[in-house]
Amino acid sequence: MSLDPDVVIDRRRLRRKLTLWRVLAFVAAVIALIIGGLWAAGVDGDFDKRAPHIARVSIDGFIAPSRAQLEMLDRIEKSDAVKGVIVTIDSTGGATTGGEAIYQAIREIAAKKPVVAAIDTVGASAAYMIAIGADHVVARRSAIVGSIGVIVQWPDASRLLDTLGVKVEEVKSTPMKAEPMPFKPASPEAKAMIDNLVQDTYRWFVGLVAERRGIALDRMRELADGRIVTGAQALELKLIDALGDESSAKDWLVTTKGLPSALPVKAWTPRSQRAEDWGLANSFARGLVDAAADRLGLPAATGPAPKLDGLLSVWHLPMGDTGKKVEGAQP
Repeated sequence: MSLDPDVVIDRRRLRRKLTLWRVLAFVAAVIALIIGGLWAAGVDGDFDKRAPHIARVSIDGFIAPSRAQLEMLDRIEKSDAVKGVIVTIDSTGGATTGGEAIYQAIREIAAKKPVVAAIDTVGASAAYMIAIGADHVVARRSAIVGSIGVIVQWPDASRLLDTLGVKVEEVKSTPMKAEPMPFKPASPEAKAMIDNLVQDTYRWFVGLVAERRGIALDRMRELADGRIVTGAQALELKLIDALGDESSAKDWLVTTKGLPSALPVKAWTPRSQRAEDWGLANSFARGLVDAAADRLGLPAATGPAPKLDGLLSVWHLPMGDTGKKVEGAQP
């Protein structure tokens, strides 16, 4: 029985498509096995950093507590191949605990090897806290520096609930439990409790900057009013040591700390981000995910939203991936 030519053509097209997807599936499986094997063997992307070099650590975006990042800093501290560290900063801040943890890790590194911080576009609040953990701080002339302060925010949706006719009932052990809430205006007692938290952390933050920057505490209180300044102004106020960028930071390591100028600068990333180092494999995997999402009519995957529980040391809070930012009041 002869087949219609169109049917024959359709079958050939179908076979080609099936063959293509089989090949792609095979390649994906091989890549997965290779990556899985390397993962199990403990290869984390650091194998190219065994020769002497200067480590580059990037602090950008919203700062949040990150075990992977702290583990990376610990590996840098213990690595004999790392002769110095450049911390590049472009962040408006974030969770105070996140900044505190990274600051402490930077100080531990600085006890063994020279560390310099380079503020690129923004180094504010918790990001500035991290910067002063370095032995030397540089910033571009037009960079934004400062915003030394702490903030806690919560919504008051009580009027909206009234408009919708929604009433929230509650039973709790004590009046201050889970206060403040978004379902009702905060009581004076709740505000006083939050203010006590903010002021305690604020005093610690101010004292930390005063100690690290060698500024009198009374003068530091004047500067720590939440203001932001340019890099040039920050230099005049002694909040940084010099104007410059990453190359200036490396020059400081060479001229002041005696590191060889030929030492390469290599970027370190947390192990949770090591898939980014797999180049073609990672791009291929992303392509498969994007194709599947497109066929299923699903939106593209996005990174997790920052967790906002706890005290924040932040100048502006980034909102999603749109680049829009919401201005946050400073104490």
